[in-house]
Amino acid sequence: MRDMRKNGIRGAADYAPISGWAKLPGDVALGYTHGIAEDAAGRIYVLNMSRHAVALFKPDGEYIGSWGEEYESGAHGLCLDREADGTEYLYVTDIGRHRVAKHALDGRELLSLEVPPLPEAYPTPDRYRPTDVGVAESGDIYVADGYGEYLIHRYDKDGRWLQSWGGRGDGDAHLHEPHGLWVDSDASGETNVYVADRRHRRFMQYSAEGELLRVYGGDYLLPCDLVGAGDYYCIPDLNGRVAVADRAFNVIALLGEPNSLWRDARWPAIPPAEWPARGFVSPHAAHVDGVGAIYVVEWVPQGRITKWVPQD
Repeated sequence: MRDMRKNGIRGAADYAPISGWAKLPGDVALGYTHGIAEDAAGRIYVLNMSRHAVALFKPDGEYIGSWGEEYESGAHGLCLDREADGTEYLYVTDIGRHRVAKHALDGRELLSLEVPPLPEAYPTPDRYRPTDVGVAESGDIYVADGYGEYLIHRYDKDGRWLQSWGGRGDGDAHLHEPHGLWVDSDASGETNVYVADRRHRRFMQYSAEGELLRVYGGDYLLPCDLVGAGDYYCIPDLNGRVAVADRAFNVIALLGEPNSLWRDARWPAIPPAEWPARGFVSPHAAHVDGVGAIYVVEWVPQGRITKWVPQD
């Protein structure tokens, strides 16, 4: 997992969006933008539902190219991992083909994780719809089945299934649409797995082996994901908000200007002419870079990528 702890987030009021950041050629159109990541060279990867499923950009928004046409109908979760030798890889979840894959940055597929070996939960492949993936420093891979059976799955670095936990239901032992996850290490080096339990409007903290450590509630509507940055989390909330929270998941600021577009009957298909310049329609994933700029991608048919930069 990329170590974001050295990155900082300023007060949300100190950010301004860059209008028209993504500079797409006329023959390139994106679909629903679902995931975002950055490599060591500063290139931004945007996962979206189009034949340009993994679209690459320079930090200034210049379009570089794309790969991943096979993800056009199922692109959802994206994670960039840097292994001990410095080599970087992208992990992609596919809700249409019911799988997770590890790719080289040029798109070559290196490992695939198919339906977990749990026939009681997955009698047919269509019951498995993984929405996000994260990688621990140990190399263990964690997958959230946020649109399927609401389980969290753990694999080793070679793709061998190790365990699963969660499942449908209420109470602390169960999940309701575990849509996103974030894997990091604490000061003692212990791995923590944080899950955005979207329909329960809360965050779950687990040990590397799936032991529930803490449950965090708070002022959330539909939290999709979380990304750690310094002493804070950046949390895209599908109902038109991006929250900055402390490590106890208390919301301390909102990025941009809140709105109620998510109550509009047309949502999320709000026409681009009505997108708020300093706000959001349906934030789905976020990324914080090394200088504290925040990238947000949104669940809208045409895709939307905004970059918010710190103000002096």
